[in-house]
Amino acid sequence: MFWFDKENGDTVFMDQRELETELCDGRKLIVKPDIIGDFRDMPFPNESFYLVVFDPPHLIRVGDNSWLAKKYGKLDEHTWQEDITKGFAECMRVLKTNGTLIFKWNEEQISLKDILKCFNKKPLFGNKRSKTHWLVFMK
Repeated sequence: MFWFDKENGDTVFMDQRELETELCDGRKLIVKPDIIGDFRDMPFPNESFYLVVFDPPHLIRVGDNSWLAKKYGKLDEHTWQEDITKGFAECMRVLKTNGTLIFKWNEEQISLKDILKCFNKKPLFGNKRSKTHWLVFMK
């Protein structure tokens, strides 16, 4: 949702779903990744990218067919810690040495403090004042 150019040729977009629907306010929602895949098990070799943006779903309590779930996806309420931990490890695996990981998180339902417990690394910097956080890590 935050990309300025969803057709950028230097970017590989990955999501676990492909979706074209209309939201409750009449806007079209199109999720059309280059690759359909799971962030816990990415289909890329080790050290493939200089930059990775990890923007996992941030909601655990949302209706499966709600516009929020359609737009942002949904984490499993029982396995979210393990899923985020695996996803972060995968991001680091596919990053080249000295590569940069941008992590986006909205703490509407899960605090940033709890999310950071899933990582074996501290961010270099990021914003801490809003509900949506952008954190930068380096491999």
